[in-house]
Amino acid sequence: MFKATPNPPGTDTVSPYASPDSKKLHEAADRALDHYLNPHEDIPERKPRTMFVIAPDIDTESLLAHACESLASASVMASDFAVFVEGPQRSMLLGIQQVIMLADLAVNRALDNIDPQA
Repeated sequence: MFKATPNPPGTDTVSPYASPDSKKLHEAADRALDHYLNPHEDIPERKPRTMFVIAPDIDTESLLAHACESLASASVMASDFAVFVEGPQRSMLLGIQQVIMLADLAVNRALDNIDPQA
């Protein structure tokens, strides 16, 4: 018995997607939901790069001394740069410089607490 079949076989023309773009959006939404609602536990632990890593055996006093010097340098750079600008930008730079100076004072106090100068 011979059965008539269309060549190629017919496909269902009903699709839940109005356009190919809506299919891409639906797939992106599924990926986003899976990312947040079904996190993978086999994610490898992130290893920090060694280019700017501080050695773990450095003592606290050395770290604070370096931070103090860096903050003092940043304060001088901000105040020197404020000379070249005017108006609100100058006020903003001087405000940034003041915040840097306050951080410098805090680090200096921490250094004094670690090694009092007697």
